[in-house]
Amino acid sequence: MKSHALRADILMLFTAMIWGVSFVAQRLGMDAIGPFLFTGLRFALGALVLVPLMVWTGKRGAQPFNRGLLLAGLAIGTALTIGINLQQVGLLFTSVTNSGFITGLYVIFVPLLGLLLGHRTGTGTWLGAALAVSGMAMLSIGPDFHVASGDWLQLTGAVVWGGHVLLVGLFASRYDPIRLAFLQFATCSVVSLVLAVIFEEIHWDAIVQAGPALLYGGLFGVGTGFTLQVIAQKHAIASHAAIILSLEAVFAAIAGALFLGESLHARGYLGCGLMLAGMLVAQLWPRKAEARAA
Repeated sequence: MKSHALRADILMLFTAMIWGVSFVAQRLGMDAIGPFLFTGLRFALGALVLVPLMVWTGKRGAQPFNRGLLLAGLAIGTALTIGINLQQVGLLFTSVTNSGFITGLYVIFVPLLGLLLGHRTGTGTWLGAALAVSGMAMLSIGPDFHVASGDWLQLTGAVVWGGHVLLVGLFASRYDPIRLAFLQFATCSVVSLVLAVIFEEIHWDAIVQAGPALLYGGLFGVGTGFTLQVIAQKHAIASHAAIILSLEAVFAAIAGALFLGESLHARGYLGCGLMLAGMLVAQLWPRKAEARAA
């Protein structure tokens, strides 16, 4: 079991790095095409990547598609569709660094949303939430107490991502992870492409121009990253999962600085530090208290 947990932690660290860099691809891709089209195409590519894996695992006796699996994939895919499109549209109005850290607040919302399901939470969660909210205020609130619209979209998306993590944790141990990942990608792709047809202009030349960002976002951000999340959470310790995946925010800030030349003022860096501290406190404090009680 320890070896499974260690492997899961390593997979999630790799996933956090992939997702952090994906923020850059998401931003660059929208220089050519709209947010819904970018999301729809990259998740279609991510779904196609999994087809050979599904065929291979099917020959080895993997769980076939059934009603429960289809409903689970649709539920996770719906949460994914809402969260990723809020994030994608939000990137039009805020920086990669802000987006990464605010999205990372989902580790606060996971235990808070868990209250609705009857889960217990402790002092550490509330202290972590207070630190995270203070940090977001320092990072996002500008002159005259103005908050960028993109930051509000990212915050709303963080709530949805919290629900997504809970759903993945609920279904990942029940169903085949490859087929579950495929279904959520397909759901997200179809819905996003329909929104693109309704709200955006679609030109082949623009899609070609966005090709490099789509390839990274589809092959790595989706096909590799989200699939590794589902596989890893099958054996992951919940506290480890939330902490390691929250490092996505740090990787996003590093990628934004390296590839887009983004930087923050001192107040912004302090806000990021408080948010990261809040994420860690919300996860580590309850586990420490449980260990002492045991």
